[in-house]
Amino acid sequence: TKPASQCSTGPVQCCNSVATTNSASLTTLFASLGIPLSSVEFPVGLTCTAIPIVGPGSGASCNSQAVCCKNNDFNGVVAIGCTAVDINL
Repeated sequence: TKPASQCSTGPVQCCNSVATTNSASLTTLFASLGIPLSSVEFPVGLTCTAIPIVGPGSGASCNSQAVCCKNNDFNGVVAIGCTAVDINL
């Protein structure tokens, strides 16, 4: 897990869950959103909200999984290419 301050792809996201693209439930969701699946597996955050301020003393919290994602262009439904982060670092 890397510090949230190292997230350079946009705001840190708090996602209800994180799954890989080989999940059967993601196949249906991706198809409905028009997102093509590749043969490469990657982590995907589901039902995400942005955490605007992170780091020690920021008061940031996430009751699920805090992640840094490469593609957050799906209005919080999914975030693609996610890596777990520690919002307190």
